Amino acid sequence: MSGAELPRKALKRVERTFAFLDLCGFTAYTDKEGDTAAYDVISKFRTAVRQVASERGVRLAKWLGDGVMMVGVEQEDLVEAVIDIEFLVDESRSPLPMRAGIARGPVLLIDGDDHVGSAVILASRLCDRAEPHQILAQAGTVARQMVNAEEIRLGEHDVPGFAHKIEIVQLTSLGGH
Repeated sequence: MSGAELPRKALKRVERTFAFLDLCGFTAYTDKEGDTAAYDVISKFRTAVRQVASERGVRLAKWLGDGVMMVGVEQEDLVEAVIDIEFLVDESRSPLPMRAGIARGPVLLIDGDDHVGSAVILASRLCDRAEPHQILAQAGTVARQMVNAEEIRLGEHDVPGFAHKIEIVQLTSLGGH
């Protein structure tokens, strides 16, 4: 075709859940312990992430150095995957604790493998805000049918880039592992 373009269709939004996971203190650890030690920590982290993502049926959207962006169609699968990964990181006695942020909402799919929407940004901002060993989410992320996770309400907070306060919760396993 010579310069012809397909007519633009209406943009389609899809409901997805996003999680950003991050190893806390990675830069300082690398500076102090060296890149070989840092490589070992990342390798173990990635192994745990791949194992749990595969078991829970969630997608690894992209690796972010010492972190990862994950996407789930079903919020329960992603929430429980993140809780499981945090548990595995702790159980492995990693010198670097993990933190995470999770959000759900309608997004636009770009080129079949990337997403644009406030849920993606919110998940990233919540991860930035989380303390070591903490999983933060927007209130309502845990549905009643989720038997393995619970919310601890932390109140409404300003989140950079968002005009209105966001009600934030900390997610934990029901057993509190």
